[in-house]
Amino acid sequence: MSGLCLEAVQEWQHELALLSKRLAPRFVRAEPRKRSLAYLRGLLAPLERRNGWQLAEHAGERTPDGMQRLLSTAEWNADDVRDDLRCYVLDHLGPGGVLVVDKTGFIKKGTKSAGVKRQYSGTAGGIDNCQLGVFLAYTTEHGSAFIDRELFLPQEWVNDNSRRDAARIPQERVFQTKAELGLAMIERALNAEVKPAWVTGDSVYSAAALRRSLEARQQPYVLATATNAVLRFLENNRLRIAELPELFAELGKSSWQRRSAGVGSKGEREFDWAWISFRSLGLTDDLRPANASGFDKWILARRSVDKPEEMAYYRVFAPIGTTLDEVVRAAGTRWSIEVGFEQAKNDAGLDEYEVRSWVGWHRHVTLSLFAYALLVAVRAGHKKGAFGEATSSR
Repeated sequence: MSGLCLEAVQEWQHELALLSKRLAPRFVRAEPRKRSLAYLRGLLAPLERRNGWQLAEHAGERTPDGMQRLLSTAEWNADDVRDDLRCYVLDHLGPGGVLVVDKTGFIKKGTKSAGVKRQYSGTAGGIDNCQLGVFLAYTTEHGSAFIDRELFLPQEWVNDNSRRDAARIPQERVFQTKAELGLAMIERALNAEVKPAWVTGDSVYSAAALRRSLEARQQPYVLATATNAVLRFLENNRLRIAELPELFAELGKSSWQRRSAGVGSKGEREFDWAWISFRSLGLTDDLRPANASGFDKWILARRSVDKPEEMAYYRVFAPIGTTLDEVVRAAGTRWSIEVGFEQAKNDAGLDEYEVRSWVGWHRHVTLSLFAYALLVAVRAGHKKGAFGEATSSR
């Protein structure tokens, strides 16, 4: 993990011990309780691969049977541990963050892993045989970590009872789009009293149902939308239908402002930005008002400095008086989840599982996200000097 070596994690073993105490009530029996700690240790260790055999060897076990039981038949609920994960992340990263939703792919062989099919994956850079997981991350100035996850189940899996039974997919599980999975996780976080300043995600998650849900809660969002999206609105009491490039082509040069969307691997990510307020222009988004007193909607455009023809667009919902700087910072936060995917796979074995079942996927991924959250917490504490002070005080 950038800026944090594994030796630092080993130096602060007390954080892992505290984490183990937090999770202990989730395991009824002593065996899975102890093995869950060994599993976390193995995920954080510099192993060649974090599969069942190597995790077992790292724990001093002669076979991977115990690790496999932990992920398959041991008595514990991965959703309860996910709730602990959310609390843990908020405790260490603090309030007022940004919820970021996105998906990532897990390339697999064969046809038996739950939800696997040939489908597009950014991880593969195209269509490949893979599973897709939708994830929710929480980002503040102190760091970014994941707080929820869902495995995407394609329609053909939903309708195939034999495959469902073999992969131990719950009977109540129905088909949900990626946007619906994202909305379910966002609503779960908001119902758990997570109070983010913003919600953001790519165009997959800007579906009308998700936006309406957030607007009803008066929850600000910055959600990417497709470049070819068509906007219907009332202008001077007449219906107008326009594509987004057409709207922004009508703006003068003074409407564009250069802002940084945050620091990337090559320095500041500078773009030219412009936005159109529905309220100030007397427009009504999709023939519906904002439905929230004191709030407005905008269409935000991002234009490449070097290649002005490259444009991206966002839908924005926020309190009246929100500044462009605030919106741009929120939009830029979306990149944090891409970094998180890469680091969680490299540093916490997120994609190194060998399970096929629905239960096994959620158990491994939840423990991996907890291991990654520990790395983020240690790094955040190290920056603030908290862990150094704690270590010296003991």
